Amino acid sequence: MNYFKLKYTFFFLLIAFINCNNINPRSKKLSVPFSSASLQNIIPKPVEITATGFAFELTNETTIFLNDTTSALLELGHYFSKKLKPATGFPLKVALASEDHESGNIYLSLGKIDSVTNEEAYELHITEDSVSLKAFTAAGLFRGMQTIRQLLPIEIESDSLQHMPWQIATGKIKDYPSYEMRGAMLDIARHFFGVEDIKRYIDLISFYKMNVFHLHLSDDQGWRIEIKKWPKLTTHGGSTKVGGGKGGYLTQEQYKDIVQYASEKYITVIPEIDMPGHTNAALASYPILNCDPKNPKPKVYTGMRVGFSTLCTSNEKVYAFIDDVIGEISAITSGKYFHIGGDESHATNKKDYIKFINRVQGIVKKHGKQTIGWDEIGLSTLQPNSIVQYWANGINSVKAVRQGAKIIMSPAKKAYLDMKYNTSTKIGLDWAGYIEIDNAYNWNPATLEKGISKENIIGVEAPLWTETVKNIKEIEYMAFPRILGYAEIGWSQEAGRNWDEYKMRLGKHGKRMKAMNINFYKSSKVPWE
Repeated sequence: MNYFKLKYTFFFLLIAFINCNNINPRSKKLSVPFSSASLQNIIPKPVEITATGFAFELTNETTIFLNDTTSALLELGHYFSKKLKPATGFPLKVALASEDHESGNIYLSLGKIDSVTNEEAYELHITEDSVSLKAFTAAGLFRGMQTIRQLLPIEIESDSLQHMPWQIATGKIKDYPSYEMRGAMLDIARHFFGVEDIKRYIDLISFYKMNVFHLHLSDDQGWRIEIKKWPKLTTHGGSTKVGGGKGGYLTQEQYKDIVQYASEKYITVIPEIDMPGHTNAALASYPILNCDPKNPKPKVYTGMRVGFSTLCTSNEKVYAFIDDVIGEISAITSGKYFHIGGDESHATNKKDYIKFINRVQGIVKKHGKQTIGWDEIGLSTLQPNSIVQYWANGINSVKAVRQGAKIIMSPAKKAYLDMKYNTSTKIGLDWAGYIEIDNAYNWNPATLEKGISKENIIGVEAPLWTETVKNIKEIEYMAFPRILGYAEIGWSQEAGRNWDEYKMRLGKHGKRMKAMNINFYKSSKVPWE
């Protein structure tokens, strides 16, 4: 056989081999065993997981198909495409699906999930040929997308092109949250944080399926939201911060931008204006709100002491002020909640405090919102649907439960992100005790306080007060990785939670948090990879 005959014979044999093995990327892929470890490392832990031991590969040809073209589904499709593109470089087109699923694609659909009615429920089915994500609502699809992100290699979090195979372990996941509200609170009153820092925090909590962002907008040290009828609140009351120096505030346009940004991540923003205590910034701006004869014209405050200020609860002009504040903020808040604070009002007579809280609840209702307050408001006569946030006093919270109120569990000794990890932590406080990673995870909201059971609890929230926290990297350090545990407490089923198992999954997330450029605390209690 001469050279040319040998060359052509080899060419035709190669074509025949390719056709016989059917390795066209759009045809059925060869079954090659693949580690399913990533399915076991998801945080929060899903309700049901079944691994099948192979892999789906995302390619340049992958399309995101939708079962309809409603605006919410289209937005989610484009969100997911945009999220995956920087690291993969793939165009990931978004299109309407046909009846037959084509190999190599991602399918997003809205519809019922067998035996599950939870609004955030989703079902994920990954085969070698396709990824199918189905959810009861758009919010459920968004939560499921975060699971897919965790199943992809950690390099998917890079904002630059990574040349590598993008494989996802095959299997089935059915998932839904244990509690309706799973949130984080950020105090921007003690130290001011601007729009980009707030959006960064929203992005990070959304990755772990949190759905509430509580924004503490006013305190003794600063008023951080523009109120058009009372402009000095920000120009004077927002001018400084703890320790002195320049303060800051959000314009209403900036606040609306934050609310919209959060809604795109299916997160509800809850604004808080603390009252009648924690109000020195307001009193310094408008002394007419004050009736303390010993301090008729308060100055702006840059210390850390609490409990010394109060609105003049007997002055009708105070209620006109509150009506304006709640009205303006409610008008630019899409969520149904308004937080009135109510904590540590030691300078307010108890009888006056109760009358005040009773009346302010009515103002909140007038503006179409639902009242939330710290556990002290349990002393008042709560309106139907009011929510009490447990932070310190179980007796107050139990009183609220007896009035039919739901409880947000934020026990300071377990869930306050501003508490130090241990004695060597350089920022943070320790008045509620040290909260190491295991201590943050090892508690059950439904059994923490006698008289408060799971049926009384609407959710779990991790507050971060910022007396000592000055920048976004310090926010990240105090929140991460503890906030992953709070996310799991709020989402995952109680029966499936175990510290010894969780710390192994958490250890796997160290590299992912690093890839996401999160400044996290590397606890010695966790076997980090």
